[in-house]
Amino acid sequence: MVKIWVKTNLNKKITKSEIFVFEGKYEETRFEEYVREICNDMDIPTPVVLSSHVSAFTRYNISRFKKGDFVESVDFDELSLENCKV
Repeated sequence: MVKIWVKTNLNKKITKSEIFVFEGKYEETRFEEYVREICNDMDIPTPVVLSSHVSAFTRYNISRFKKGDFVESVDFDELSLENCKV
């Protein structure tokens, strides 16, 4: 099971916070799928997922998306995904 804590921050304050659970163990190749599903459920635009985002999440259990990672405008400064190890 994969548990991901998702936060949006505006001016260094958390504006949204949710935990998402995915069945099965973490797979690096599914990271973009996780991001798409999370953003869809939170009703926010999906960011462009780069290999650096995948690598950061895999290595350090956290990945951050800045405003520049989104094609559409967003009402927050940062979207962060953190792996909640069970």
